[in-house]
Amino acid sequence: MAIRNRPEVVPVGFLLSAVGGYLDAYTFVGHGGVFANAQTGNVVLLAVGAVHGQFAESLRHLPPLVSFLIGLAAAESLARPWARTALRRPTRVVLGAEALVLAVCATGTLPSEVVTVAVAFVAALQVSTFKKVGDVPYNATVTTGNLRSFVAEFAGWWSERSPGAGRRTAVLGGIVVSFASGAAVGTGLTLLWGDGAAAGAAGAVVVVLIAIALETRRRERDSGTSEEDDGAR
Repeated sequence: MAIRNRPEVVPVGFLLSAVGGYLDAYTFVGHGGVFANAQTGNVVLLAVGAVHGQFAESLRHLPPLVSFLIGLAAAESLARPWARTALRRPTRVVLGAEALVLAVCATGTLPSEVVTVAVAFVAALQVSTFKKVGDVPYNATVTTGNLRSFVAEFAGWWSERSPGAGRRTAVLGGIVVSFASGAAVGTGLTLLWGDGAAAGAAGAVVVVLIAIALETRRRERDSGTSEEDDGAR
């Protein structure tokens, strides 16, 4: 089961990917080399620090990892029928919670350890909620799988000259570039504004929320029905 079954339009997918890169750069640059989304990096740094006997350094990577796992569990709960009954539009709940958490992080009032844990939690919600751009599966917060899919689609296009493969290659290429661009912008703004740079990611999430709400309203108007969830159909 998933919180959102409807695929995103390309601009929304690109923006979500940019947010993913932005948040990883934000926590890595501004909060001691800890990743928000890339838990592979946290696991590796946790292990490396432990082997070198740098246990304090190693353990800094454990709280965001645990928080990410809790966020994944929360997203699974939101996808259950009871949650859909209680929350008419869980996709908007996820985006609203993410924007709110990031806005609070931007105030600069939270300890660094709390910021990394909070950002990892909402990153897990994002990656569990948004999974497709059109007919292209993607990861909204990590780029490794997107790179693999990009190469696979490019190989299919190169060997068969399939228009569908060409289109999917372009979408995945845009997703990878968006992630890298988000990381670059996140790095620059974090160096410039510190904790306040989280406001940029919060603003982008609000833009996604508005775009989804408008698209849902348009679909409801066109179909003459009210959809129970932003991604139910």
